[in-house]
Amino acid sequence: MDNRNMVGDLGINTDVIEKMVSLAALEVDGVAAMANRSLDITGMINSGSAFKPAKITVRNGVVSIDVYISVKDGVKVKEVAETVQVNVKDKVQDMTGNAITNVNVHIADLVVADTQTE
Repeated sequence: MDNRNMVGDLGINTDVIEKMVSLAALEVDGVAAMANRSLDITGMINSGSAFKPAKITVRNGVVSIDVYISVKDGVKVKEVAETVQVNVKDKVQDMTGNAITNVNVHIADLVVADTQTE
């Protein structure tokens, strides 16, 4: 499958955008890790991958992003998600020069710190 999408005269590989999204999301305090989203069987066959931390859609030069994250225990989830939205949108727009119509943040997991005492 060809992951390149034409945006003007520029071909963008969606795998590169996914990496940009991951880096931008991980910069936000409260994000523990990128989470893997399960694709349906059609997605696994078409993409060759069962799990990805972001879904990038490029249509008519406009980029839409779905990002899947795990958050740390004790954070305000809404604030973390809003900060991820802004950071991902700003970073990807700056790096690609393309308009980002929306960034949907999906909280896939809550990471609880290990508090074992000896």
